Amino acid sequence: MRVAYICADPGIPVFGTKGASVHVQEVIKGMLQKGLDVTLFAQRLGGDAPEELKNIKIRTLDKLPKESVEIRARAALAANEKVEAMLAAEAPFDLVYERYSLWSNAGMSFAKKHGCTGILEVNAPLIEEQKKHRELPLETEAQKIAESVFADADAMIAVSPGVKQYLETFPQAKGRIHVIANGVSLDRFAPAAAQNVQRLGRLKTGAETTVGFLGTLKPWHGLATLVEAWALLRGRGQNVRLLVVGDGPEYESLHKSIADRGLSNFAEFTGAVQPEDVPKWLGQMDIAVAPYPHMEHFYFSPLKIYEYMAAGIPVVATRVGHLESVVSDGINGVLAEAENPPAMADCIEALAGNPEQLRLLGEAARKTAEREHSWLSVIERILSIAEECRLKK
Repeated sequence: MRVAYICADPGIPVFGTKGASVHVQEVIKGMLQKGLDVTLFAQRLGGDAPEELKNIKIRTLDKLPKESVEIRARAALAANEKVEAMLAAEAPFDLVYERYSLWSNAGMSFAKKHGCTGILEVNAPLIEEQKKHRELPLETEAQKIAESVFADADAMIAVSPGVKQYLETFPQAKGRIHVIANGVSLDRFAPAAAQNVQRLGRLKTGAETTVGFLGTLKPWHGLATLVEAWALLRGRGQNVRLLVVGDGPEYESLHKSIADRGLSNFAEFTGAVQPEDVPKWLGQMDIAVAPYPHMEHFYFSPLKIYEYMAAGIPVVATRVGHLESVVSDGINGVLAEAENPPAMADCIEALAGNPEQLRLLGEAARKTAEREHSWLSVIERILSIAEECRLKK
């Protein structure tokens, strides 16, 4: 089967370190493992391809101008015709798989015109997200693109129930939406899981406990709550170290907050790390936290939680959105109230004081990842949906 994978979003370096980058790479790796012939069409590469993707064919889309967000948006809209021509030059394809982006409709348009299966992966309500957190020029045009791709796609993959709810507000999308959460590479995290089982098994009450976070340092990831909770624990005399794996716009404010409390010697920020290095850092965490804040519409499929689980780390997550269906409180992790540093501190303190519970939660987390969250199972579901769509044509 020949597949065109399209990522026209200039904010996603497909070979980079962001969660979105990892998602692109793992989906393509899974397709290759299933014997598919994949051609990648991408706006931004962000570095060299990882070893497993060295042999795929890559077509790079034209760079967009940077004069202003509106000029950039207009250029992206104008590029759709050329992207369709690039697809035609590499055709035929059996499946066109496109990661939804604000200004791209080339993939789904091409699939519909040429009679091949078109699947659209939707990771966020991009129009609403752009309006809230950035700047959205040409809102009418963005809305038309959304309506166009939702109408043209044979099926849509929503990465969370929240994304599905958003898609269902579009009449064009109803009846063709499938929820498939993010996955995790079990083999890549197996060494970290083995290391964590041994370390947690040796952990003694009162020993230093490392509390960690993995991800991009952005406001909607709730790092300020974690830092406040950790500072409270230090104030209570708890021997707790903070490890933050990742980089992002919140780095300066978080670093200053810690320094102002005189706690810099007890915290470590790694900066951005390559995906292949993530297991090494997770192998140093005793407790891993996903401190999401309250949100009116929670749409994340938290890759970090699946990676925590695959590494065999007890998870502390907040009670937001559908996370109660991801983390089973007291079984493979612990749930805490969002935006409540004292409550989070209490959860972490209780775990740190019970090494045996840490070990059991970590083992259960790894089993959950093995049973429910492998990337290969994600790909199998996608391909099953693609086959159903093909048979209907």
